[in-house]
Formats: sequence, structure tokens, C-alpha cells
Amino acid sequence: MAEQNCLVRNDWICGEYLRTRSQELTDATLQHVGITVAAVAIGVAVSLPLALLARRWRFLSGPILGVTTVLYSIPSLAMFSLLLPFFGLSVSLVVTGLVLYSLTVLVRNILAGLQAVPDEARDAAKGMGYGPLRLLWEVELPLALPALLAGVRITTVSTVALTTVGAIVDYGGLGTLILDGLDTTFKAQVLTASVLCVLLAVTADLLLLGLQRWLTPWTRPRRRRIRTSRTARKAAVAKVAEPV
Repeated sequence: MAEQNCLVRNDWICGEYLRTRSQELTDATLQHVGITVAAVAIGVAVSLPLALLARRWRFLSGPILGVTTVLYSIPSLAMFSLLLPFFGLSVSLVVTGLVLYSLTVLVRNILAGLQAVPDEARDAAKGMGYGPLRLLWEVELPLALPALLAGVRITTVSTVALTTVGAIVDYGGLGTLILDGLDTTFKAQVLTASVLCVLLAVTADLLLLGLQRWLTPWTRPRRRRIRTSRTARKAAVAKVAEPV
């Protein structure tokens, strides 16, 4: 009875809200995840060629980084308004805006990772007969993977947050619930959707961190294990006890 009354009292924490609106919360969460995954995946697909162009022709580096920085500086409401004539009120509008925001971090991180590849590794691969494409996919990208994945982690967390802005066109995932809850002063809905959004960001970051550690084992700190045999220990003791 107390749980049912929490909806009437409009409490911040309400178990009855979770029970009666579980499907609504699930649908909003899935939409949030879908928009985030699509935006990050497309962002990586667009950023990689841009980073390669900036690395190959250095005179393009400044314009590419400059344009992506300018895009990131545009307020989200203005960005969606500028894209509205092209995409209308659709999920494509939100995904496109998020992709444009992701370019700043992704292009810079991928470019930094490629530039950090040692020249010795490139020269050795070329000496073994590697062509440009094979050199890129088998040497440069694997060595640039830590920087690339670090950029993906940052982009994913920021995209989870920015997806909520899509609520203005009714494609904001959990953000739609937050906005509706604010409009109706529905406290339980605002708090629950906000907590789920935070949990999504933390979960995504931890999963990507685990993926990064798995794909880049050479970046893990190595623990030095010192194994001393009994003979060595005895020799050490005898050395200390040896008279001067």
C-alpha cells in the first residue's frame, strides 16, 4: 500500500513506478543504446579516413582539425536546428548530430595514434615487403589501437549524455523520459531515467576499457615476480654472515 501511495505522493524513489513502467523504461533504454552505438560506429567510420588524410597530406591537418573543432563548439540545440531541414524530425537527425560531435575526439586520437607509430616499425614492415594497405592494417592501426580505443571511450560516454538532447525531437531515449518528467514534475521518472543514463555511461566505459585491455595486452603493466630458490636464499644469508 505504501508503494502504491508513492505515486500519489510523487516521491523521488518509487518501487511502484519501476513495476508499472518497466516496459517504458526498457524501450527508452534500448533506444538510447541504439542511437549511441550507431553514432559512435558511424563516427569511427568517418574519422578514420579523415585522420588518414590529415596524416598523409599535412596541409589538410589544420583544416580537418579546425572544422571538427568548430562543429564541436556548436550548441546542441543549434546543431539540431541546422540539420532539421535535411533530416526532419527523425532519429537520423539525432544520430547525424552526434556523429558530427564525435569527430573532434576521434579524429584527434586516431591521428595521434598513427603519428606515434615508431618509424622503425614502418621501416621493418616495408623491408619485409608490406604494401601501403597491409602496412596500415597489420602494423600501424594495431599500434595506434590504444589511442583509438581511448577516443572511442571518451566519445561513447559523451554520446550517452548528448543523446538525451534528442528528446526535443522525441528521439532522446532516456532523455525523453527525463524531459517528460520535468514537464509534469514526475519525480520518480526524472530520477529513474537519470540514474539509468548514468549507469549506461559507466557500463559502456567499463566494457570498452575491458575491450581495450584485451586487444592491447602490451600496454598492461607487467608485474615483476622475483622467485628466489632455496639455494640462492642460503647463499645470500651466508654472504651476510660472512666475517669481514
